[in-house]
Amino acid sequence: MLGAHPQFIKASLVSHAIAIAPGLSEVVVHTGQHFDANMSDVFFAELGMAKPAYFLDIHGGTRRTHGTMTARMLADVEKVLQQEKPDAVLVYGDINSTLAGALAAAKLHTPVADV
Repeated sequence: MLGAHPQFIKASLVSHAIAIAPGLSEVVVHTGQHFDANMSDVFFAELGMAKPAYFLDIHGGTRRTHGTMTARMLADVEKVLQQEKPDAVLVYGDINSTLAGALAAAKLHTPVADV
């Protein structure tokens, strides 16, 4: 579960480790919290990360509050988790995307790990 540029940097190392680990696979969900190409796409390209399997396109915009943004993320992340049925959810840091991913996973009784 990713959403902002500091998370992309952390995730690049973890994603590379998962890619070479036998029996592990990763489905990356990008909430869109940082959506600008210079704050998002560039990190995936420069760090050699695969494009996210899901891009939720949920960001603050001009009139959205943090509560509204986090609520939309929670609803959309829950749908992804119900579809994917992961063994665990990995979240990074302490931003709205982290909260939404962790809460959605916890409510679905899916283990959560935080980097």
